[in-house]
Amino acid sequence: ILLLLRNPKDVATSYYHFSNGLSTLSSYETWNKFFNDFMTKRMPWGCYLEYLSKWNKYADDENVMTITYEEVKENPAQSVKNIAAFIGFSLTEEELQLVIDRSSFQSMKKNSENTHGALGKVLFRKGGVSDWKNLFTEEQNEKMDKAFEELVGGTKLATKLKYEVYCKA
Repeated sequence: ILLLLRNPKDVATSYYHFSNGLSTLSSYETWNKFFNDFMTKRMPWGCYLEYLSKWNKYADDENVMTITYEEVKENPAQSVKNIAAFIGFSLTEEELQLVIDRSSFQSMKKNSENTHGALGKVLFRKGGVSDWKNLFTEEQNEKMDKAFEELVGGTKLATKLKYEVYCKA
């Protein structure tokens, strides 16, 4: 099992834009309304922080590899090598480069119309890290930090997420 995690604040930010871009989901007039729903667990797919908390019990399983979106963005080559090794797959340097090139956000966004149709425009927005800083108020930031600490703080997944690095303002 490959468990891909992402900074919860960026998850909220991306989901806000996703919700507003997809007609089948509730759209939100304001970020504040969305944030309230996100923090009070009124999301169609549940609470991301609870999801992290539940997965923590599997963090040490030998058949589970945990990787973060931030790690992949920071060092795609090492991430692909680690994933390949985990699943028992060896890659030549040429194959490694091909995987890196084809799985880059830019490449997937460029090909999204072919791979995902009209949904591609909604799925592939920015692909960055720390976009949450453009939406979160100081109060929202503190509220998310508190909820994270209560549900996930001190766990292996919290450490893996490098919450102090990617999630603190």
